[in-house]
Amino acid sequence: MGISYYPGCTLKLKAKNLEDSAMAAAAALDAEMQELPRWNCCGAVFSLADDNLLMHVAPVRDLIRVKEQGNDKVVTLCSMCYNTLARANNLVREDEEKRDTINRFMDEEPDYTGDVEVVHFLTWLRDDVGWDKVKAAVKKPLDGLKVAPYYGCTLTRPYDVAIDDQPENPAIMREFIEALGAECVEYTEQQTCCGSYQVLASPETALHDANKILGSAQGAGADVLALSCPLCEYNVGAQQRKLQENDPESPKVPTLYFTQLLAIALGLDEDALNLDLNQDAARELLKNKNYMAVSP
Repeated sequence: MGISYYPGCTLKLKAKNLEDSAMAAAAALDAEMQELPRWNCCGAVFSLADDNLLMHVAPVRDLIRVKEQGNDKVVTLCSMCYNTLARANNLVREDEEKRDTINRFMDEEPDYTGDVEVVHFLTWLRDDVGWDKVKAAVKKPLDGLKVAPYYGCTLTRPYDVAIDDQPENPAIMREFIEALGAECVEYTEQQTCCGSYQVLASPETALHDANKILGSAQGAGADVLALSCPLCEYNVGAQQRKLQENDPESPKVPTLYFTQLLAIALGLDEDALNLDLNQDAARELLKNKNYMAVSP
């Protein structure tokens, strides 16, 4: 039986480079990812209002789709989708009164009790595939590449949905990077918020946050920043152009999704990476490192 997979909205448009590289990598690792039928937007964020239970209907409906597919585990890629699904799942599991209310909201759906496990693709790689199998499948080790892991907020907060057993000092991305043959660069801002939706409400705040993250990674000697969130990619990646316009001396670090690094290391064709959606600097880095025959 295949593995249930929830894509989320952005991965079908602006972040196809995240999804396509992940699906190609999964296939290369002999895994069959099966996209959920009739999935809907997860809601993007987990509502913190105690009485806003209607907000949780969207992620719970997606978890019901997993059950309909005959599975009890679902893999996600986007950090925010993972966080939203996992926290809604915990709410249903732990609060009987709210679970009953949510189920009554969904009068045309079967009742859901929280019996699906929500896992991030990184967790799936570590726990289901195993780093040894990943290492064995690497055809183009990323020797000499200094990779700064970027967790952002939603992979390690709150602790009950963190993808690492030590959320204050996570190791999962370091283990992943090292499995690909690259060097993991530790830096102080790897769990600093990218600014999230402040990019709309307070653009200068988001630019300040991005500058802080990039400066820390660049100062530690990183060649590239590895991330797993389309919003983080926008704030820390695409917004570098705005940072340069404001200050030509601002830090510059190419960004790639962690799944793109995985696909490269597995020796997959460039078409699987959708590099046209990345910064010019990322394509230039891959060309200069002789990882891909890409044009800047």
